Amino acid sequence: MAGIDRDTPIPSEIKLHQKSRRLELSYESGEHFMLDFEYLRVFTPSAEARGHAPGQETLQTGKRNVEIERIEPVGTYALRFIFSDHHDSGLYSWDLLYNLGKHHEELWQDYLKQIEAQGLSRDIDTSSRPTGGSCGQHH
Repeated sequence: MAGIDRDTPIPSEIKLHQKSRRLELSYESGEHFMLDFEYLRVFTPSAEARGHAPGQETLQTGKRNVEIERIEPVGTYALRFIFSDHHDSGLYSWDLLYNLGKHHEELWQDYLKQIEAQGLSRDIDTSSRPTGGSCGQHH
């Protein structure tokens, strides 16, 4: 399962900064990442956004002002973020969080290019929301 490899860095400290809308991750190695709530929401690992197969992804838009209302641990391998737009189905494994931090700049720039190329906005949510979820689960 993703996030439980013995080589996966696990944060030694996790802080939620509501005013700046950032999640702070610190690691024993000295690495330190500040991830915007919008960035975390846009890169949700949920099946609703990522799909069940390549090509089924839904570009997440209109998340600029999203908040993380709370964080829930999932076993010893992941976190679940409860977002202000009621999204809560993505499990952010330790390896995913580390990779989102490590590759922040390139992932974010790629996202910005995608929304610009499609004429979409960080302020207007145009993500389609299936009713009932296509995998039989509530998303």
